Amino acid sequence: MGRIYINAVSEAIKKRRSVRRFEPKPVGKEVIKEILDCARLAPTAINIQPWLFGAVTDNDLKRQIADMTDHGKFIKECAVCFAVFADSTQKYFLEDGCAATENILLACTAYGIGSCWVAGHKKAYVDSIRELLQVPEPYTLIALIAAGYSNEKASPNKKSLDEVTFFNKFGG
Repeated sequence: MGRIYINAVSEAIKKRRSVRRFEPKPVGKEVIKEILDCARLAPTAINIQPWLFGAVTDNDLKRQIADMTDHGKFIKECAVCFAVFADSTQKYFLEDGCAATENILLACTAYGIGSCWVAGHKKAYVDSIRELLQVPEPYTLIALIAAGYSNEKASPNKKSLDEVTFFNKFGG
């Protein structure tokens, strides 16, 4: 039984690619809830769970979010924009928020949904998006994830394992 889960996880990791063009087809609410559930189960330093997750499906809100970003204009075309926030008063809020973001990306892939991580943390639009979505302080935006059914062919432009790994010491 364990081997089946390992294969499914490995397959989702290996298939995941950034998608920026989406079909005009909604993602079901139950699937969105399952993806959010995967986000909340991410690893977190000393189990603080400093996060808050949003799922934006309203077209006007998605357009406003897209217009605020510098590299996320395609958000207006996605079925759902996930927003990952974390309590910035917690020491490892960024790491915890990024772990949850990766869980969202992998869960999307497992459900056959394309996605793209759009930067949030340290961007000029962090407070504007937090205010637009009426998220209270001290939560800060970690990431936006545009998600929907893909309307493009994914590009497998990844470096080989040998190019990015070493054992024990680099060059040794």
